[in-house]
Amino acid sequence: MAGCCGHEARFDGVSADYRRRLWIVIALNGGMFLVEMGAGHMARSQALQADALDFLGDALTYGISLAVIGASVRVRTNAALVKATSLLLMGLWVFGATLWRVFHAGVPEAEIMGAIGVLALAVNLASVALLVRYKDGDANVRSVWLCSRNDAIGNVAVMIAALGVWGTATGWPDLIVAAIMAGLFLSSASQIVVQALRERRHEREHRPEVA
Repeated sequence: MAGCCGHEARFDGVSADYRRRLWIVIALNGGMFLVEMGAGHMARSQALQADALDFLGDALTYGISLAVIGASVRVRTNAALVKATSLLLMGLWVFGATLWRVFHAGVPEAEIMGAIGVLALAVNLASVALLVRYKDGDANVRSVWLCSRNDAIGNVAVMIAALGVWGTATGWPDLIVAAIMAGLFLSSASQIVVQALRERRHEREHRPEVA
């Protein structure tokens, strides 16, 4: 597989092994979305709910990726752009919800945050281990890796927020981590858009001319 920045042919997901790995991580991420969103409401933690949305984004990303494996460059880049849009919307939602909680939130339950953060990190490390072999694929495959990476980073951040909430007895560490995670959504969305548009332009430039 080629690097993620050049114009060389990149892995496009056409592999039975890659499909199997995606099905496994879809199940893992879908289950953790339900667990973490419920725990986020119980703990009144914006960081946990932001991380739960990241799990949902991953599950949707993997499903779309499975659907377009083997399709044309245009179809695959369109799928990548849809996923980038979903990340953008999630990032904006988390930013807005975090601002609202600055004025209305109580102190989250640090113990619930920490326990769920450990469980989520274990799930994400398993997902990252399954997908790391394919991290430098095309825009569609690359978006899968970026979402998996976001989740692992987010889980570590949630545990740091839990420690901060426990140590300060305030909700500010939770809100700060939620804002950082929203920024990570937006950054990943921009990376996916740039690569998808680059691949689409490259495909047009090298398309065989019809006589």
